[in-house]
Order: sequence, then structure tokens, then C-alpha cells
Amino acid sequence: MYRAQPRDGIAWVTGASSGIGRAVAIELAQRGYQVAATARRVKELEELATLSPNIHGYPGDVTDKLEMAALAAEIESRIGAVALAFLNAGVYFIKERESFDADTVWRTFGINVSGTVNCLAPVLAAMQRRGKGQLAINASIAGYGGFKGSAAYGSTKAALIYMAESLKLAYDEAGISVQIVNPGFVETEMTAQNDFEMPFIMKADRAARIICDGFEKGGFEITFPWRLAYLFKAVCLLPYPLYFAQMRRSTRRGRLPLRRD
Repeated sequence: MYRAQPRDGIAWVTGASSGIGRAVAIELAQRGYQVAATARRVKELEELATLSPNIHGYPGDVTDKLEMAALAAEIESRIGAVALAFLNAGVYFIKERESFDADTVWRTFGINVSGTVNCLAPVLAAMQRRGKGQLAINASIAGYGGFKGSAAYGSTKAALIYMAESLKLAYDEAGISVQIVNPGFVETEMTAQNDFEMPFIMKADRAARIICDGFEKGGFEITFPWRLAYLFKAVCLLPYPLYFAQMRRSTRRGRLPLRRD
């Protein structure tokens, strides 16, 4: 499995203005990468860039396919070939806990899935031309199975997990390493809204260290905290009657839905 190093090129991080994306951009810069940081919030990107001379802000909207294609080309022409891409941009609209709403579902898919695809396409094509590269897609352990109140968010993360699995099978022999990142609860602006128990919640800088260690070690899945992740993996192996019974019990204890920034 190819593992990118700073001498191979730059790192591109989307959703970098806050939360996990911001923390990973900082961590990669500390590990010697030149980092192209992308998000819609220009002010936050400018503030991020002041933290390290290795971080370069490239504002953009991941939902705009043409803009992302142009931005990827601009990044490569200005600061170097993308050796490592962490496609992290994503949202959770708390409104979906109240009721099923088509607009909310499509907005969530538009950012979490379409936004990832819009960034993935140009960077994957560039890596193919070079014959090497490392791609990591940020999903969530919420993508393992269904949660009450997370029909939109969880299904987008399930779609990203499936996409990463398929891409790994398709591009392993092309020298492109594909990884999926499945975090549990991380302290971010988004999780600060939660009014339910978040087991094993960790700070964003610790999550970033685990993620970047995973980039260096290789392997397909980077998931944490392992106790929560593997407990949920085990629950997902249950027959549906037992799975739904367990999830209903968890819901009554106020531990759902799982979500992250």
C-alpha cells in the first residue's frame, strides 16, 4: 500500500475551516506537509493559514463541480502535486431529528456525497496520471447501521464507506491507496449542539493525530475510538430483530444518533 510522504507532494484537506478538518490540516503541516486547506469560510481559512507557513488557504464550495475541478488544478500548479487528499467536508442538519424532510436529505447528500465526488474526480485523475497517490474519505461510524434521527446523515456516510471500498478494489493495482476514516464522537462546533450522551468523546487534536498516524501506517479503515467502533460493528452483525431491539434500547438511554463534524 502506497503511503504518501511530504517529499512526494502536498496534502489537500477539505472542510478545513473547523473541527476535524482544521485539526488534521494543522497536524499534517506539523509533520512536514505543505497543506492546501479548502472550505467556504474565508475568514476561518485565513486564520488557519496564520498558524503555519505550511498551510495555504484555498476557499471553495465543494458542491460546485466545476469550481472544484479548477481549484484542484490551481492547487497543483501553484504549490505542487497532491500526494495525499483528505476529503472531509460534511454536514449534519439537526433538523432531521425532528422529521423526515426531502430538502434536508438532498442538502445533506449534496454536500456529503456530491461534494466528496466533486473533489475526488479531479484529484483521482491526477493521481492516475502519476501512477501513485493516497486518498482518504471521512465518513463516520454512523455509516455502519441505521440510527433513529439520522436517516440523511447516516445514509450519506454509508454511501461514502461503500464508495471507498469500491475505489480501493478498482485502484489498488494503479498505485493509489484509498482509505476510509470512521470517527466516533469528536469535540467540534457541531457536536457542541448535542443534548445526548456521547460516549468516548475526544478532542479534535487527538482525533487528528490518530487520523494522521493512520495515513502513515496504511490499512483501509481508520476508526476510533476502537471500543465504540467495534461494539457497533458487532451490533450490526445481529439479525434484524435483535439489531432493532438493541438500537431501541440505546435510543431510550439517549445515546443516539451518532454524528460528528
